Amino acid sequence: MPTTRVRKSGNSIVLTVPPHYVKERKLKVGQEVTFEIIPKVDLSKLWGASKHLKIDAQKAKDELRKEWNR
Repeated sequence: MPTTRVRKSGNSIVLTVPPHYVKERKLKVGQEVTFEIIPKVDLSKLWGASKHLKIDAQKAKDELRKEWNR
């Protein structure tokens, strides 16, 4: 899944589609498309924060992956 930055252009918000993705999907200017926005989360701030909870780290990662893949 490609990622991009949210930009401001005048009074609008713009999402740019990477050129290789446009080519792969054969997208054309003016074509209507459907997309899903998933904000990127910085998980590094959480790393090590749950040591006192006595959770198996691998089990926690597996649970997170299940949620992301829905």
